This record gives sequence, C-alpha cells and structure tokens, in this order.
Amino acid sequence: MTVIDKISTVSEMQASAADLIKKGKRIVLVPTMGYLHEGHLSLFKIGRRQGDCLIVSIFVNPAQFAPGEDLATYPRDLKRDLALADREQVDIVFTPDAQALYPQHFQTYVSLEKLPEHLCGLSRPTFFKGVATVVTKLFNIVRPHIAVFGEKDFQQLAVIRRMVRDLNMDIEIIGGPIIREPDGLAMSSRNSYLTPDQRSSALSLNQALQKARRMVEDGVRQSKQVITAVTELIRSNPETRIDYIAICDPETLDDINTMDRPVLMALAVYVGNTRLIDNSILVPEN
Repeated sequence: MTVIDKISTVSEMQASAADLIKKGKRIVLVPTMGYLHEGHLSLFKIGRRQGDCLIVSIFVNPAQFAPGEDLATYPRDLKRDLALADREQVDIVFTPDAQALYPQHFQTYVSLEKLPEHLCGLSRPTFFKGVATVVTKLFNIVRPHIAVFGEKDFQQLAVIRRMVRDLNMDIEIIGGPIIREPDGLAMSSRNSYLTPDQRSSALSLNQALQKARRMVEDGVRQSKQVITAVTELIRSNPETRIDYIAICDPETLDDINTMDRPVLMALAVYVGNTRLIDNSILVPEN
C-alpha cells in the first residue's frame, strides 16, 4: 500500500515537482474536479503506466463556471477521493483552494480563438477560458512530462492539445477512452444529480450514438439525416432538452455535412436540470 502525499499549497507542490525533476523522475498529471468515479480511475491507471510519479489534482475550478451554473452544488467528497486515489497508487494529490490559484487582483487568463466557438463553448462562453487558464497554471505548478484527460470531454481535450501546441509546452497529452456504467451511461460526477426516472431518460444519449453508428454502417452519409433521427429519439424521452447535436471534424470541430471520413458526433442534453455530454467517432466505410 502506498502512502499518499496530500499537498495543498502551491509553493509546496512546486518544491516537490522541482525535487522530482532533479531526481530524473517522469511526472504524470491527471487534473480532476474530484468526486472521483471509475472514469477518473481509468485515467489514473493510464497515468500510472506512463511515468514514475503520478500526481492527481482535485480542484473545482470557479473560472469555468458561469453565474447560475452549479459551482456551489458541484459534488465534493475529498475523504472518499483520497481513499480512491490511494487505492490506485497515486503518489501525490494536489488540492489547492481557489484563493491559492486565483489570488486577489488576479487578471491573467488563457483563451483560444476558434475551438471554443463550437459545441459546449456556444452555450458556455466562459468555460474554455477557465479550463485553459487553470490547466496552464497546473502545468506550471506541477511541471508534468505527461498529462492525461478523458475523451468524454472531447472538446476540452481538443482545446488542451491545441493550447499545448500553440504555446510550445513540452508536455505529452494523452486521451483516455469514455468509461460507461453497465447501462451505457457515460460516467460523470453530475450523474449523481439524476433521479431514477431522469437516469432512464439520460440513457437516450448513448442510445442516440448507437443509432447514429447503425445509420452510418447502413450507408447514410448526410449528417442532417442522422441528426434528425437522433433528435427524435432523445426528445421522445421525458425531461430531455437538447443543447446541441453536432457532427464535426474531430480536430477543428467544424460542422461536416457529408460524412466521407471519420467524424465526431457530440451531444449535450439537459435531463431535468442536469447537463450531460457524450460523444463517439463515426467511421463511414468506403
């Protein structure tokens, strides 16, 4: 059993990172907002295989929440998170508070021009500026050689990859596959908000992706036709409200009308008051 090291201050985390690098250790970072589930733990397993020291950050980032979103109610359970991290042989858990990362008079943010103008960025215009800023800060503090992010947040992963390339950050970004519940629902901390009836409706996201895959396998190539079909499927379930359904280029996130190459199908759907996302790569056969 490992003895997990919990670090809460920026200065201590920087000192620990500097010491690890001096010793020639390869650092892997998995940033999270806590309330860990098997999706997070799958990223820890990937990270464990990639380097010498696995660091997990737990920080509910206020900069990526707009007014009226669920910052105050976002689920938190640090004691449970630390136990799970220890079970997965995490070496260091970094748990800064908001004041440490955004002190008084903070005014420097990182933003991308084009990628946030798609998908989640259309209804959450401040979200990716907050994500890019906090990830940059974590990279500067922890100084990882590798960072691991989940593919469920596909746009977030695309933003981070673009940011790392554009800013010449010497960090390898690895994406981990979506982990699902036995019923097919993509794992998310926000699943805890769902009532039993809402959870049943939430299954329509994965069902929609499965339907889209079948349509593409059957030769459908027009994105509009697929989007219309899955829209009807999702709307047939109670308490669902579609934020977006998009078929787009996996790198640029620009909409694609005719599927003549692998494309990303991405969904964001409110079930009750809970906003859920999911995605899949659709691969048309020639």
